[in-house]
Amino acid sequence: MSEFLAGYGLFLAKTLTLLVALGAALALVAVAARRSHPREPGLAVEKLNDRLRRRQQALREALLPKAARRKAHREARRADKAADRDEAARRRVFVLDFKGDIRASHVAALREEVTAIVGAAQAGDEVLLRLENFGGVVHDHGLAASQLARLRDRGLRLTVAVDKGAASGGYLMACMADHIIAAPFAVIGSIGVIAQVPNFHRALDARGVDVEQVTAGRYKRTVTMFGRTTDADRAKLREELEDVHALFKDVVARHRPRLDIEQVATGEHWYGTRALALGLVDELGTSDDHLLRLVGEADVYRVACKAARSLPDRLREALRAGLDEASAWLSQRNQEGRYP
Repeated sequence: MSEFLAGYGLFLAKTLTLLVALGAALALVAVAARRSHPREPGLAVEKLNDRLRRRQQALREALLPKAARRKAHREARRADKAADRDEAARRRVFVLDFKGDIRASHVAALREEVTAIVGAAQAGDEVLLRLENFGGVVHDHGLAASQLARLRDRGLRLTVAVDKGAASGGYLMACMADHIIAAPFAVIGSIGVIAQVPNFHRALDARGVDVEQVTAGRYKRTVTMFGRTTDADRAKLREELEDVHALFKDVVARHRPRLDIEQVATGEHWYGTRALALGLVDELGTSDDHLLRLVGEADVYRVACKAARSLPDRLREALRAGLDEASAWLSQRNQEGRYP
């Protein structure tokens, strides 16, 4: 009985968590309704040298005897002041982060970040992009790559660091760089194009359902979800994919001229070590090690556009948090009932 009451109490606590999340969502609705104008996106700038110096100093002081910590703290403050005096003489590196999805939705923030950098950068400045992107829609990723091309067009050196993966549209972005660094097991490549469309024509036809589609222009629509697909439709779609693939290959070959483009543009992907041997990347390593090198020789600034989230986005986030919590609890209870 006590076990039942304990479980029931835990269930009530989790339910309360979900209700609080829903209440927070409703509160967001009320706040948004009172605002007549949406907030403009802001630009956050953080000097990574300072963050790293603080963390390293905190660890050093924690390892020292208590009597020596005050002296170490004073010495660290003097070192910080000396570093600030030398700041004007050091080059600058701007760090950007791009975590991709199918629609490359971060491109809206990327264009703001790039615009800010090209307006403030000076000769000799560099940009490091920490990229994680496994590809998606062609035109969205093409726009993201074009934003990176703006940096090179202004004479800024661009380095791309890939810790997990830059494949397909992600590699289209990566190849814009002067130098590509990849972790040994990062997924690299996938220089290919794919289209996949489910077709329900036979299922609808068997139930006597007709789908009427009227077009003007011979190739306005070829392969669709509900119409009957002909060999001519398939051939046209393949022709379009081959055209996109050719454009993809041309961009990669132009920016990575030492590549054997026919060898790597097969749609395959490779891990970082193999990608280095093929010439898809220039160096093995992680973004963390590269940043450690940079902060020793340059002033490094992380630049991030903080876009104001729309009301639907905030509602989805609040609801998702509540549902994830409830799902985790149900999964845990299921495991507890299955194993002793």
